[in-house]
Amino acid sequence: MTKYPETDVVIVDAVRTPSGRGKAGGALADVHPVDLLAQTLQTLLERSPALDPGTVDDVIVGCVSQVGEQSATPGRMAWLGAGLPAHVPATTIDRKCGSSQQAVHFAAQAIAAGQADVVVAGGVESMSRVPMGSARMGAEPYGDRVARRYAPGLVSQGVAAELVAARWRLSRGELDEYSARSHELAARAQDTGAFDREAIAIDTPAGTVDRDETIRRGTTAERLAGLEAVFRTPELSERFPEIDWSITAGNSSQITDGASALLVMSRRRAGELGLTARARIHAMAVVGDDPLLMLTGPIPATHKVLARSGLDLGDIEHVELNEAFAPVPLAWLAEFDVDPARVNPRGGAIALGHALGASGARLMTTMLHALEDNDQRYGLQLMCEAGGMANATIIERL
Repeated sequence: MTKYPETDVVIVDAVRTPSGRGKAGGALADVHPVDLLAQTLQTLLERSPALDPGTVDDVIVGCVSQVGEQSATPGRMAWLGAGLPAHVPATTIDRKCGSSQQAVHFAAQAIAAGQADVVVAGGVESMSRVPMGSARMGAEPYGDRVARRYAPGLVSQGVAAELVAARWRLSRGELDEYSARSHELAARAQDTGAFDREAIAIDTPAGTVDRDETIRRGTTAERLAGLEAVFRTPELSERFPEIDWSITAGNSSQITDGASALLVMSRRRAGELGLTARARIHAMAVVGDDPLLMLTGPIPATHKVLARSGLDLGDIEHVELNEAFAPVPLAWLAEFDVDPARVNPRGGAIALGHALGASGARLMTTMLHALEDNDQRYGLQLMCEAGGMANATIIERL
């Protein structure tokens, strides 16, 4: 039997809300983001009654569009909204799509350094109530120096996805086939109860929501083929003649409302409380990559986290790689000799949505439960991020 040090950082529990369509009329659109996260935090702690919430050292929450209803450090407001002890601090961070995965990294680093024993890490994004890009307020975010360095200019993530597809010579048919697979696998997971332990019930003005509403059953590559590419312009076509323009709403992640949270602590404290350590944080890495291609960071992040872990890809039985756009996992698969069945086996963001600040912790929640359900040991989580960054985390099921 493997003997682990008491200073190990372990995951005791992990939960997420159902995914709601990020538009008016979506299942979670009538819930304020603070209240959405508050319900998530409340449920997380209720599931570990041996833990006194007043002994939590910190709450670290990812959120990308920190403006409007998400402006007043929603991590702190959600903790208070959940009726939890006011002396527990909280902060809200932004590493774009990887914000809540980074929240887990910060939690693990604090615990490993002996500066905390118990941390709640999670994320929230209500994209129906705080639309993507709201924080820019119409401003140009790059500045003159970045503009000069990357002239004639950086591009949106959608155009970056087109560049990735061109670089790896991914056809429209391959993108649509992969996207249909995401919906098929997510529907199967929902039907077999695979999400039941991780997806919590959320109270809304219209009633209780306890199932993802983003899964489009019966999606096929043939149906997706009828959608038009959405990022083509005459100017971009002239600048990037290598692009075939194949990114559509159907092979992109869905705009989504959601929240997620994990209870992270030292192995010693979990033992003292009689709580089950379900997984340990085995290795973590974060990288920067080409900000023009932007979405390729998971490739160098994989190399970096594996080098730190002492493992190789043959040891990894489950991979969660955020499906920001279909070219992201397909380019990664083209670079690594991995069975595609190991990657997002319960579907990904194309089917389950991408609630920006919540996605990192959502992927980790799904991965933890899948490792348990399938009696697997190691899982690798990867997240591409705006600006050409990526987080990578390896967890070991205990």
